[in-house]
Formats: sequence, C-alpha cells, structure tokens
Amino acid sequence: MKLLITGGAGFIGSNFIRYWLEQHSEDRIVNLDALTYAGNLENLKGLDESRHSFIQGDVRNPEDVSRAMDDVDVVVHFAAESHVDRSIDGGRVFLETNVIGTFNLLEEVRRRENQIKRFHHISTDEVFGSLSLDEPRRFDERSPHDARSPYSASKVAAEHLVRAYCHTHNLPFTISNCSNNYGPYHHPEKLIPLMITRALRDEPLPVYGDGLNIRDWIHVADHCRGIEAILLRGKEGETYCLGGDSEVPNIEVVKSILRHLGKPESLISYVEDRKGHDRRYAIDSSKAQRELGWQPQYSFEAGLQDTINWYLANRSWWEPLLAKN
Repeated sequence: MKLLITGGAGFIGSNFIRYWLEQHSEDRIVNLDALTYAGNLENLKGLDESRHSFIQGDVRNPEDVSRAMDDVDVVVHFAAESHVDRSIDGGRVFLETNVIGTFNLLEEVRRRENQIKRFHHISTDEVFGSLSLDEPRRFDERSPHDARSPYSASKVAAEHLVRAYCHTHNLPFTISNCSNNYGPYHHPEKLIPLMITRALRDEPLPVYGDGLNIRDWIHVADHCRGIEAILLRGKEGETYCLGGDSEVPNIEVVKSILRHLGKPESLISYVEDRKGHDRRYAIDSSKAQRELGWQPQYSFEAGLQDTINWYLANRSWWEPLLAKN
C-alpha cells in the first residue's frame, strides 16, 4: 500500500511516518510538507528513502497536491496550522491552509474517482469548545462543534467540508479528534516542550492566567496507534475520538516538569491569560476502545518522563529552533 501523508515533516506527522514504516514493512509513504516554521527535515532523518519520498509542496497549491497523489491508495491529512496563539494574532493563513488546503485534497480525491481507498482527516478536540472545571462530561463523537478560536474555527470548517464533500461525492473517509499530543519532535512553542526547554536553560516558565486550565494529554505514540487502528479497522464515514485519559491542569504539568528536572518552582511566572482561553478539554475514547480495540498505553507521568529524556538527549534538534525565534 502507498500512503500520502500531508504535513509529514511536522510533529505528529513525522512520528506517524516513523511508526507506520516500522509496523508495515511492505508499505511506502509519500510525504507532502511545505516546510513552514513547524516543518523540519530533521524530523525525517534516517528514514529509508526507498520507502519514504519527500515532496516539498503546499496543500494550498492544487498542482502540488496533484503531484503528490500519484499512485496513492490512502491519504492521511495532518497538514495544518495548529498554534492557537498564532491564530489569534493572524487567522488568514489558518483559513488558507486548514480549509482551502483540505478542499484541494478532496478535489483531487474526487477527480481520481476510485483510486483513493480512504481519506483520513486529523482533527482536534478544540472543535468542541470548552468544558467547565466541575462538570463530569467529556467530549465524544456526538458533541456539537463550538469553536472558540480562529484555529478551532478553521478545523471545524475543514471537518464539515470533509463530511459534506465525501457524502456528496461518495468518497471513503474517516475523521479523528484527538486531545493534546506530546512527545518527541514537538516544536518548542507548545506547552510541554516550551517548559522543558526553558527549564533546562533556567529561564522563566510563563503560565497563562491561574494555570488551572485542564488538558487531556495523549502521547504521540498512542495517537499514532489510534490512527493505525482507524485505517485498518475503522468504518468508512465514521468519526473516532482519541484521548489519553490524562486530564492535568497546566500548572501541574509545569510543576511535574520541574520535579523531573530538579528545578525550583520559583521559575514559574504567571502571565496575562490568553484571549478566549478554553478552560478544560477532555476526550471520551470509549467508541475507539470498543470498536477498534485501541486504548492509550502511556500514563501521563511515564510519557512525560519519556518526553523529557528525549529533549535531554536531543539538544541538537531543539536548540537551533530556538535560535530561529
């Protein structure tokens, strides 16, 4: 089988490529990535070039999409602008990449009629909005969309486009909504790698607001296994929520990192809260567990230690990224 992975030089995409090639020795992958600030060829270092081919191209460009889809059986669409803070400062590129880019891929799948056996769209729990700290409810596949940032609005639009396009044109699709990922190759603008890299340099660790915002964390390896399960056993036209069963307040994430690194909590610096900051995300993965036989394997503490160890061992990967910012 030949897969097209969009955004495969990014954090989750590159981890998925490594995982898939290890688990499926007969398959080949075409990787389409625009190499924006979040795409990094270092993430692909050491991959077997006979099974992995890289195309520098943009999902916003129909010609790049068409070139990448030749002889492809399955499309897994990771490519997206994903940082909420950046969407608040400038939302246009989020609409162009996340919505128009998705449209270009769907158009190419439609144009090729029966070539593509599955189009899998990677989405996020942020499309469901925010939960309060004291309610037991978690997001699942029936939760209504309630976008609260330009980023999440663009992902809602992309999801609706996938469903509408595939139902209209009878295209085979699945969608997954995941909670917050962490693990190797995570760009240091995001919470966990930001706190790790700043703590290692004894710099202040900026925490938004009161630090009590809760996220459900999933190790990227568990996410990759979830996507694999959907591709192999998921039903066409279905959505699956993938979470880590690890709800942790942001401030506790930061304190855990400091404990693992033996750094003082005096490094914590509370800063003005982010505009429209969602209070809590939580994913109910029972459908994926029941129908796909998938469940997360990492506890948060074990996954966090694994992630910290990776950043300690890979300074040569993340230090150049900091120098660019």
